[in-house]
Formats: sequence, structure tokens, C-alpha cells
Amino acid sequence: QVQLVESGGGLVQAGGSLRLSCAASGRGFTINEMRWYRQAPGKERELVAAIGSDPSTTGSAKGRFTISRDNAKNTVYLQINSLKPEDTAVYYCSADAISDMGRYLEVWGRGALVTVSS
Repeated sequence: QVQLVESGGGLVQAGGSLRLSCAASGRGFTINEMRWYRQAPGKERELVAAIGSDPSTTGSAKGRFTISRDNAKNTVYLQINSLKPEDTAVYYCSADAISDMGRYLEVWGRGALVTVSS
């Protein structure tokens, strides 16, 4: 069983910065691509950043977002700078996991709420 747990959410003032973390745990799997999505109230879930498992890659992220990864810790991070009230959302971590038996799993965390006050 693979689990993802997000942390680092909370209430932040507009203009501030925040770093979210997502740690993968479990045995018998390899984590490939990891992603961050967000879902604002009343809106569709959207992809904001993604990063592969190759440490030579930097990943891709929208605008004020930066994604990074520590493979030794099976953890992915999302840095958000110059926060705006419209960044208020639940931020979800997702990962592609391959079991030792070759089975593919798409795993999701429960989400971390980020609220940006104006």
C-alpha cells in the first residue's frame, strides 16, 4: 500500500509564501512522476506542477509555483510565492507508483487546505 500525506497548508496573508510537502510511504513500490493539483471552491481540479523521478530534471510548474523533489525521502515540495487570494484551494499531491510486481497505481493524498487572506 502506497500513501501520500500532504503538509504545510494553512492561512497565509496575500503576498506571502508557502511550501507544501507531500511524503510517500509504503513498501514494494517505485514512485515515478509526482504532481500537485489544486481545487478552488466551486472550480475544477487543475494541475499546477509535475516532476519526474530523474534527479537531473527540474519539473514543470505554473507561474509562481516551483516544484522540487527529494527522492531519498520520497517527498515532493511545492513552493508558492507572492500568494494571492485566488490561490485559496485544497492542494492535492498525486503520484504514479509501480509495484515490485509491475502493477501501476495512481495514488492521491487527502489534500492540504491553503487559505490566502487579502
